[in-house]
Amino acid sequence: MKAGSEWKYAALLAATVVLSSCGKKDDQKRPTPEAGYIVVKAESVALPVELPGRTSAFETSEVRPQITGLIKSRLFTEGSIVRAGETLYQIDPRLYRAALNQANANLANAEANREATATRAQRLEPLAKIEAVSQQDYTDARAAARQASATVEQNRANLETARINLDFTKVPAPITGRVGRSLFTTGALVTANQAEPLTTIQRLDPIFVDIQQSASEYLALRRALTGGGVIPSAATVKLKLEDGSDYPATGRLEFTEAMVDPTTGTVTLRARFANPTGLLLPGMYVRAALSQATAKSAILVPQQGVARDAKGDATVMLVGPDNKAVQQKVTAERTIGDKWLVTDGLKPGDKVIVEGLGKIRQKQDIKPVPAGSPPAGGKEGKRG
Repeated sequence: MKAGSEWKYAALLAATVVLSSCGKKDDQKRPTPEAGYIVVKAESVALPVELPGRTSAFETSEVRPQITGLIKSRLFTEGSIVRAGETLYQIDPRLYRAALNQANANLANAEANREATATRAQRLEPLAKIEAVSQQDYTDARAAARQASATVEQNRANLETARINLDFTKVPAPITGRVGRSLFTTGALVTANQAEPLTTIQRLDPIFVDIQQSASEYLALRRALTGGGVIPSAATVKLKLEDGSDYPATGRLEFTEAMVDPTTGTVTLRARFANPTGLLLPGMYVRAALSQATAKSAILVPQQGVARDAKGDATVMLVGPDNKAVQQKVTAERTIGDKWLVTDGLKPGDKVIVEGLGKIRQKQDIKPVPAGSPPAGGKEGKRG
């Protein structure tokens, strides 16, 4: 070998040795990445749903006249709270007061006639026994007395009717609630059988919320409940108002209608809410958050611990045997708050890595530590 060739070979060998030693030093400097993990467990988890709904009054009453007459006065302030039995309208009572007086007079006349016919029948009775008068005269007298008694009862009923009609000249509030605008003014003629109400009263505390759920969602819920994996939840409901704010009070589910609306394909669920300040008004659009079922043995994983592969399948990284990272495919179709609900692929006791995932690869050696513990060296901050 020539001298020049020997020199080149020696230089190449020296460079190889240097690079090799540098690579070994880099490997020695690179520490095993820390993997912050959580130990998953099975627990009962409420499965929330958010559904659209509209508010409706707890009670609604249309105020209607029971008699015909002219409205003499309106005795309430529109939009105010009225009490059951409070007079809202006064209808001109003069004709009905006169009818009451006439009924009183007719009753007094009938009672006087009854007394006279009864006395005549009593006088004829002993005379009929000794045949001083004919039996027919006595029979006619007794019949007249009974007829007079019946007339008294008839006039007494007429008097009661007249008294009721006079009471009807004062139109009362059927229920306690907030009264709307008056549809008739003073001087308007109202009738007993008119189609339009005088006004409307609505009771707004408590108030109902009618929630709409699609028939397909309702069927899925019923199947889940019968399948044994879930159980019915407590029927509490929370509301989100149209402006995005949360309603402060919690309501309770009252019932679910046993029919599907053929026009919308939905089932109506009715919830009841306290409404002491009158914030909720009938017809308001709201979003209702409720839990209809509870998963008995659910596993929750923080969202940062679940990734999606190229096919869209959910995966997690586990602490495997010999402290190696193991990728595991799971079924995670919905979130509960800030966590994924995992229905398949995990079992209680599995250690799911939720911190340091950016530095960890499949089958890589890792240093598992409980999530939330300080990083190695006591440095502040998060793992990648």
